[in-house]
Amino acid sequence: MTVGTIKMTSRQFLQSGEDPPGVRLELVDGEVAVSPSPEPKHSYTDRQLSFVLSEHINANDLGALFGDVDTIFGEYDVRRPDLIYFAKSRLHLVGEKAMEGPPDLCVEIISPSSSAIDRTAKFKQYEKGKVMHYWIVDPKARTIEGYKLARGKYQLTGRGSGEQVVQLPPFADLEIPLGALWWRR
Repeated sequence: MTVGTIKMTSRQFLQSGEDPPGVRLELVDGEVAVSPSPEPKHSYTDRQLSFVLSEHINANDLGALFGDVDTIFGEYDVRRPDLIYFAKSRLHLVGEKAMEGPPDLCVEIISPSSSAIDRTAKFKQYEKGKVMHYWIVDPKARTIEGYKLARGKYQLTGRGSGEQVVQLPPFADLEIPLGALWWRR
């Protein structure tokens, strides 16, 4: 007797409806992955960075910033990066229910339960999925790292910590005051 499993497709996953309260669902290699809702430090950093990026993107008419939206990375993969940026010329990839192609920038804000996933699994998946820029923000360590896709592999483009002011591609002319991103209590 042979027992088999059937992978859920990204289209099936997107038709499954909203997440239950208190969890975030993603589709990883055809299986539903569950993660807890963000903690307060994570949420604070997310909102502060969103504000800094949104002001810059809108003031310069560069494109659009989204948060926590289903993003299709293949037939069996749907992720929800914390922040997602699409340049103006690529806004056609923003679908009705999900992002239909690789963003120009994905930002993951590390939570205690997500560090390994953000630094390994999502790093590899975004690299393979041709996301041009990937930022990893760690509110606990108070750090940020920026990567750019070059010849199919991510290369470190910059990092910062604590109270430093950083500039990271794709926004090389934007100064990000890291001290403003961290919860102080």
